[in-house]
Amino acid sequence: MTKINPEGSATARFAYELQRHRILAGLTQAELGRRIGFSGSLVGAVENMKRIPSEDFTRRCDGVLALDGALLALHADAWPPPPPVPDHFRDWTMEERRATALRMWDPLLVPGIFQTEPYARHVFERAPGITPDQVEERVVGRMRRKEVLTRENAPAVLSLIDEGVLRRPIGGCAVMRGQLEYLLEMARHPKVVIQIVPFDSAAIPGLLAAFVIAEQRGTPYTVYVDSVPDGRTMSERSVIASLTARYDAIRAEAHSRSMSLRVIQEAADKWT
Repeated sequence: MTKINPEGSATARFAYELQRHRILAGLTQAELGRRIGFSGSLVGAVENMKRIPSEDFTRRCDGVLALDGALLALHADAWPPPPPVPDHFRDWTMEERRATALRMWDPLLVPGIFQTEPYARHVFERAPGITPDQVEERVVGRMRRKEVLTRENAPAVLSLIDEGVLRRPIGGCAVMRGQLEYLLEMARHPKVVIQIVPFDSAAIPGLLAAFVIAEQRGTPYTVYVDSVPDGRTMSERSVIASLTARYDAIRAEAHSRSMSLRVIQEAADKWT
C-alpha cells in the first residue's frame, strides 16, 4: 500500500480515494484492472500518481467500486477539461498541465499563457479565413490556458522573450501598454521568471521558431514547436536534446531577471 497524503493536492486526493476504495472492496490492483478492462500496472501507476487516468478509466472504477460518480468528481477537480483549442494543439495543453516546469522561447509574440484578451484577439483576428466564432473560441481557449498558473502545484515557468516582441505594434498603443503591464504583473508571480533577449544578442539559434520544453521533476520529456500551418508536439529524445541545447544558448544571451523587468517597463512607458 502506498502512503498518500490526500491533502497534498487534488491529484493526491484522487489517488488516495482510488486506493482506499479498492482496498475496502478487497481487490488487488491486478483484480481491479481485470474488472475494468485495464492493466493492473496502470491501476498502480495511477495510485502512485505516475499516470493521468482517463475519464473512461475513472468511470469504470466508479462502477466496479459502486461509488456513484465520486471518482469522476475528483477527476474533474484534479484534471479539469482542456480549454477549447485547435486540434493540433490539444495534446500540448494536456502536457502543459502535467508538467512541473515549462521552458519557453518566443521570438515573435508574447507567450500565449501571458497574453491579455485584447492582444490575443488581435492576433487571432489576423489569421486568414478565420470566422468570428472561431476567433471567440480561440480567445476563450487562450484565456483558460492561464489557469495552469493558478491551479494546485502550478509549474515553474521560465520564459525567454525577444526584445522585438515588446516593440511590435500588435493592436496599437493601448493594447500594447496593457499587454506589457500585464507581463510585468506575471513576471512577479512566484513561479514565473521572464527574461528578455536583447536586440543586439547573438541568439541566432532561436530565430527559426518559438518552442516550449515541458519537464517533470527536472527531466525534459516533451516539446512543442511552433510552425506553419500547425505546431507539433514531439517526444523524440534527439529533438528534446537539440531544443534544450538551443534554449540554453539563447538564455545565455538574455538579460538578468531584474534587468528584464526594467526593459519591459521602459517599453510599456513608450506605448502611450
